[in-house]
Amino acid sequence: MKYLILLMLSISSLNLWAEGLKVVATTESLGMLARTVGAEQVNVKVLAAPDRDTHYLQAKPSMMRYLRSADLLLAVGAGLEIGWLPKAIEGAHNPTINAGQTAHFVATEQVSLIGAEATADRSQGDVHPEGNPHVNLDPARMASIAKALAQRLGKLDAANATAYQQRADAFAAQVAERVPAWREQVKNSQAAVLHHKDGNYLLAFLGVKVLGYIEPLPGIPPTASHLKQLLTKLATDNGVILRTEFQAPQGADFLSEKLGWPSHALPLEPEMGADAQAYFALIDAWVGALR
Repeated sequence: MKYLILLMLSISSLNLWAEGLKVVATTESLGMLARTVGAEQVNVKVLAAPDRDTHYLQAKPSMMRYLRSADLLLAVGAGLEIGWLPKAIEGAHNPTINAGQTAHFVATEQVSLIGAEATADRSQGDVHPEGNPHVNLDPARMASIAKALAQRLGKLDAANATAYQQRADAFAAQVAERVPAWREQVKNSQAAVLHHKDGNYLLAFLGVKVLGYIEPLPGIPPTASHLKQLLTKLATDNGVILRTEFQAPQGADFLSEKLGWPSHALPLEPEMGADAQAYFALIDAWVGALR
């Protein structure tokens, strides 16, 4: 039975790919980097829909079909996909993409992380001891990840190594060109309340203070007592409330009504099939909400 399943996976994966290096990314942000750096040399599949919370996906046969024939796996890491990606890799039976292999690329291992907690445990909520995994909203870190990805692609496809590096450098240059305008737009923004710690990197990048979180602990829904405490804490401040589109609106709506602050629901990932311009549009949306 095991070998029959493997045969079926292999056959079903034959028609999934067009020409090029076969790259599987766990998120749309990483898919964007693969398309931007790899261009016509890569064929990209993304496992997580951009409107889904990547923390809570389930390993599915469709994921295993993609991973079965992948030449390169791009994962966020830092525990973001821990609940489902190892199971999907195991079910794919493609040892070249196992952790530690050249074809297993972890984005959060390419940059420094904020929020690392050596003593973190489940009593503190859905914590990530390695650090906050939500680096996709930090354009500077994404530029660094793009350059590391170019090097990895070059190892797998030496003939196009120079082209990969040139495209990564071009992406980094586009980020650098946009930074002054992004920061200028939010220079008078005082602070923000986030639902989850998914916006921390961007706010730090822009120099905007985080006043608090709607979640009492990461991944834990807000209680009435927590929201009342947060309301008291924020009573003398001014700011904006930000959440992602898949996060429950009740806490943000309560604070917005009581404080009179604007509240915005924003995408956490760029649109499906995103290129660099779609990624910049995502950052523009967050900057606009903060402005």
